[in-house]
Amino acid sequence: MFRHIVLFRIHDHVSDAYVDAVIDTMQSFVLFPGVVSWTTTRSLDERKGRVVVEDATFESREAFERFRGDPAHVSAGTTMSEISDWWVGDYEA
Repeated sequence: MFRHIVLFRIHDHVSDAYVDAVIDTMQSFVLFPGVVSWTTTRSLDERKGRVVVEDATFESREAFERFRGDPAHVSAGTTMSEISDWWVGDYEA
């Protein structure tokens, strides 16, 4: 199994409605081939601002690499780079 965990610190000027739309788009990645589990949600702790948590498990590193190159992921990455700063934790379980 390959784990991919990302914390997105959303910029303050981004509307809640836009964040919700982005979360909906990212949550649809649960249907991508090779995904074992996928959750995209807001952190309940907003002391440091709005944080979106992406917690994904893939069948393998290869499945993750295929996902990473998919146009839907590339588009989401571009969007997230415009509205947030992020930290990634990838590892093999």
